[in-house]
Amino acid sequence: MSGRTLVAGIDSSTQSCKVSVRDLVTGRQVREGKAVHPAETIVHPDAWWDALLTAVARAGGLDDVAAISVSGQQHTPIFLDQSGSVVCESPLWNDTGSHAHMVALNAELGREEWIRRTGLPLTLSDTVTKLRWLRDTDPRSAATTDAVAVVHDWLTWRLMGYGSGDGALDRLTTDRSEASGTAYWSPDTGDYTLDLFEHAFGRTALLPRVLGPLEQAGVTGAGIPGIPPGIPIGVGSGDNAAAALALDVTVGDVVLSLGTSGVVYTRSATPVHDTAGYVCNYADATGQHLPLVATLNAARNFDAGTAMLGCSYEELSDLALQAEPGAGGLTLLPFFEGERTPDLPHARASLHGASLSNFTRSNFARAVIEGTLASQVAMLDALADRGLPVDRLLLIGGAARSAAVQTILGQAVQVPVVIPAVDEYVTKGAAMQAASTLTGAFPEWHVDRMELPPARFEGCIGRQHDEAMRALAYAVAAPTVA
Repeated sequence: MSGRTLVAGIDSSTQSCKVSVRDLVTGRQVREGKAVHPAETIVHPDAWWDALLTAVARAGGLDDVAAISVSGQQHTPIFLDQSGSVVCESPLWNDTGSHAHMVALNAELGREEWIRRTGLPLTLSDTVTKLRWLRDTDPRSAATTDAVAVVHDWLTWRLMGYGSGDGALDRLTTDRSEASGTAYWSPDTGDYTLDLFEHAFGRTALLPRVLGPLEQAGVTGAGIPGIPPGIPIGVGSGDNAAAALALDVTVGDVVLSLGTSGVVYTRSATPVHDTAGYVCNYADATGQHLPLVATLNAARNFDAGTAMLGCSYEELSDLALQAEPGAGGLTLLPFFEGERTPDLPHARASLHGASLSNFTRSNFARAVIEGTLASQVAMLDALADRGLPVDRLLLIGGAARSAAVQTILGQAVQVPVVIPAVDEYVTKGAAMQAASTLTGAFPEWHVDRMELPPARFEGCIGRQHDEAMRALAYAVAAPTVA
């Protein structure tokens, strides 16, 4: 290890915190550490800081690291008082309790106004809806809130040595990608839309300073276990922006990430304002934009499938591949936790077309995977409807390793499907931002990719999904790519 420069990327995601120590020149991971987050959707931020410290310890500490940077779950707010203390627990991006507040904000200003000014069709996940939620459900906490940050901002601030009782709210920083997910930032001007913030929250508060892609947030403070003081800290980003950076996504590449949520995104040089209400215009980590569509339900659908069938994930995949495309007419709408896209917060999963002949273990396994992927393909269509090129599909996330997922996705779309090598792309992207604090530019770290063999297109997968949606009077977008 002598003479080798190391950098660290941190991913504080919905489910866990991961720390990846990588070689500056090659990007190869040297070691890592992980720690789980609470499963609840309203969490005290201290849990995320504690998990970060645990993950750092499990990675062997960062004494030999030259720079670090943090990426994290987007949208989730942290409310701070004037002393820098956390005011109350934070509602996560996937907490559906803010749906009524989203409806109210849209009714007050009009959905088109939010899209025009922020590029976001307002969803229950956006930070601004959590502001209204706090104002309405806990006015005492809202009244004592003097600053609002999101998870990545707050963890970066904590790494700089600040915390409860320190004040120093003016040292809070963020980046364009995180600011773009708040719904009080303009992709056209690059500035906060403070009147929208005040409209939602009922008062003003300090917001983190938005840094450019290659800026440095600061340096690590003293007294942090496992992390020496004085290490440069990169600007950081939201999780999808970090992954896009690590994957070297170019125009025409579309990424499908199957994790806790399902996310489909691509890169664009200009902002997208989708009046149809599906595509959210987030910013990327390079100074461009990352049009994105997301679902609440994705890989955890497979948890439900394995629990119901009493099998492993590998067995679920094997069973699914034993069934024919369309699962004999059996169709699952996988809205186990409500849904964000389409806007169905109170929906629940439903099984359609079951008969005595098709209700088999293999058909059910296939219906779980087909239903999950059909929801993601609908998001792919939404991007294409905005004129964004879809030349190839990059499949990432834990579920991307499933043979059934790879096979069925290839049958559900009519564009090439590419599987990047297994890696932690969010921590890798964060590590690239850390590296930029040392070199002044993002490193060029190679990504191995495997293109799947062309598969016969099976239109029944999408048709059955649409028929089930119509049966429950849910909106169905016109297909474009599939």
